Amino acid sequence: MEPTTGLILRRITQTNLSVAAHKLATLILDAIAWKDGYNGLSRGTAAFTLSALAEKMGVSRQYLSVLLSELETSELQLERAKTNGKFAPWIFRFSAFDEEIETHDIVSGEGDTSLSRDNNNKTIFSGLIDITANSNVFQTSWAELIKAAKATLPCWNVDTQVIWDRFLAFNRSRGNGRVPAGFLLGFMRRWRNSSGTPPRPEVKPSQKRVPDPKERELLRQMQAAPTANRQFHASDLCRLIGHAAYEARVLDVIRKFGCQRFSATLAVHGRAVLAGEISR
Repeated sequence: MEPTTGLILRRITQTNLSVAAHKLATLILDAIAWKDGYNGLSRGTAAFTLSALAEKMGVSRQYLSVLLSELETSELQLERAKTNGKFAPWIFRFSAFDEEIETHDIVSGEGDTSLSRDNNNKTIFSGLIDITANSNVFQTSWAELIKAAKATLPCWNVDTQVIWDRFLAFNRSRGNGRVPAGFLLGFMRRWRNSSGTPPRPEVKPSQKRVPDPKERELLRQMQAAPTANRQFHASDLCRLIGHAAYEARVLDVIRKFGCQRFSATLAVHGRAVLAGEISR
């Protein structure tokens, strides 16, 4: 079956996840590109910086890492990777749907001047660009397109006006008076940063959410137990203290911290590792 947003959303709601992980999966799903080359992304992928994702979730970066680990080990098989360097956004995809999604790398040229083969795509680079056009990009029709497309390209942290000015200068130096709009997309894809490139504004410390003491303690316990080995930890601990005692510990953590079962299970495993009951 051809995957759709609705299909994956139903799979998310049917997967055994904490409430926060469900929300995170939905946020990632909402940003997934379903058109080949949409905003420079491959089909079936979404792009976020971890700071932006934590801000959207309203959680700390530490807790976001826990939620991402939960999605990675779930049936959704979330995967993430950096494809455009250390400071570029992370690319996310639900690999459980890989067999149903055919990915393509669409490169725009003179014969293909859009970000997608489909003309109904929301972000389309089409037509011609007059190189003698107004030097203020925000007085042209290209500002919003540049802003949308650069999110996952090497120039993701470069000001829209700087991209526009350098594109015009590049073509003027070659005597070009008018070029296909696809040239602008290609120019952005081949971007080379310079020392003068302005960085993406960081969230001010006062705007960052500081975890309360209870959340910090829960995170400390959870981080002692790698999420990839939780089934082995559960088996080892159940053999040591019994299934009933294991369940009692999980319920005690849920009552004390008000967290979901997944987080409580990791905390129980972390406590056991710290106490030397089971190995890491």
